[in-house]
Amino acid sequence: MADRPAIVTVDDDPGVSRAIARDLRRRYADDHRIVRAESGPQALEALREMRLRGEEVAVLLADQRMPGMQGTEFLEQAMDLYPHARRVLLTAYADTEAAIQAINVVDLDHYLLKPWNPPEEKLYPVLDAQLAHWRAGDRTEAAVPRVVGHRWSVRSYEIRDFLARNQLPYRWHLADEPEGAALLRAAGTGADRLPLVVAADGASVCAPTDAQLADLVGLTTVPAADFYDLVVIGAGPAGLGAAVYAASEGLRTVLVERQATGGQAGQSSRIENYLGFPDGVSGGQLTERARRQAVKFGSELLVASEAAALEACGAARVVRFADGREVSAHTVVLATGVSYRRLDVPGLDRFTGRGVFYGAGLTEVGNCSGEEVYIVGGANSAGQAAVHLSRYAKRVHLLVRGASLADGMSHYLIEQIAAIDAIEVHLRTRIAAADGGDHLERLTLCDGATGERTEVDAQYVFVFIGAHPRTEWLDGAVRRDGHGFVLAGADLLADGRRPGGWAPDRDPYHLETSVPGVFVAGDARAGSVKRVAAAVGDGAAAVALIQRYLTD
Repeated sequence: MADRPAIVTVDDDPGVSRAIARDLRRRYADDHRIVRAESGPQALEALREMRLRGEEVAVLLADQRMPGMQGTEFLEQAMDLYPHARRVLLTAYADTEAAIQAINVVDLDHYLLKPWNPPEEKLYPVLDAQLAHWRAGDRTEAAVPRVVGHRWSVRSYEIRDFLARNQLPYRWHLADEPEGAALLRAAGTGADRLPLVVAADGASVCAPTDAQLADLVGLTTVPAADFYDLVVIGAGPAGLGAAVYAASEGLRTVLVERQATGGQAGQSSRIENYLGFPDGVSGGQLTERARRQAVKFGSELLVASEAAALEACGAARVVRFADGREVSAHTVVLATGVSYRRLDVPGLDRFTGRGVFYGAGLTEVGNCSGEEVYIVGGANSAGQAAVHLSRYAKRVHLLVRGASLADGMSHYLIEQIAAIDAIEVHLRTRIAAADGGDHLERLTLCDGATGERTEVDAQYVFVFIGAHPRTEWLDGAVRRDGHGFVLAGADLLADGRRPGGWAPDRDPYHLETSVPGVFVAGDARAGSVKRVAAAVGDGAAAVALIQRYLTD
């Protein structure tokens, strides 16, 4: 698929969108991948994923009159992702003036008038010429990291996922294909030491750790100072919110993340109920904007840095890392978020990263084209993934233990799922067993009502079954509830009494933990509302409380 340059078509009218995609496939499907989207934001999201996977785009064909984002606006933003793609605008006769203006604004290559029938006369000659121009042009781009590995290698998947979630474009090569084999020879290594990562400057490393990978691709892993006003642990929405507000208020802030910015929210294919984004926004887009905002205000960001211990040393709060390093600050915000729970099914664990993915598995979406895909879960994250994957997969099977989607999913998502023919919802259904060779090949499904078991062919399962907090490293440092969530504020006051060892002559602030100056925000907090907006609000509120703490 990645070897076939894409032709991307965008039109908000489903009938028109299907018709033009049909005409394009009839003529160009042998040599090009046809990607269809029904809105500008949806198309931009697809382009970003394609860019991260190293795929080429030859032509962008966009309708001018689309609600929320006009065709010219889409083409302008798409230029940042694919500057060499040919840009074609589809317009009605009344929009020709806008098309003419767009020639200068977005360097438009051509505009087509509706209707384009017959395509043999009005569509194909135009696209043939544009494709010829694209093939003849100089498409040389800046070098990007290259990853060489095996299709079903767990570590290969983890490396690609790390790069994708950190918004780093890369190229993926199979070790048994010519280009992958050539890179192995050039690096002087064999197929037994995979995966191989080759940086843009030619430096290479075999089977790198996340820290080695981060260093290789230029991510910051070492703090610039020994002492800060604030250390934020976790770069999900809560941590990003805290970093943005703290840095903007002049607090010297360092944001520490063990893998990639965004957390669970960063893996969401589309968030449609976040304030200010009526057309929805992908989790990656939202959290990448927040990352840039935090950096703009002066916050440092450390990636592949895993917090291992927290200690109070007088007025300082010390965070120790798994590699032995440490950093100190006046205050700390714990925004470690949560991880998806593992699915307890016989035989399933050995396929993690080889057909079974926890979360959205962004790097695998393109491989699901034409496949029967299974999603486990009944909450919003599972529903968002089902809607997203339905654009690629032959059919998406949503497996829900409960008797109704309404038990855990927002109404707007339930309506969307009901309107998509490619999504099939299986209520009272669970996975009873998994089987395969070097990757997942079969599932056994169990009907919770009848107990009947059915074996199905399956290569892809995405799991969204609730979460547990990432707080094991805080054992003995701050008080947590029985499930591992961090207690704060009034939850620490037993019968009106302050927690043992509490020194200040005041009650803990709302988001303050059992250690003065250490605050908690987002999903890791006991009793938190598991929503992106609530997590961002926690992060902002924590900074306001920190300012009060620092002036006590």
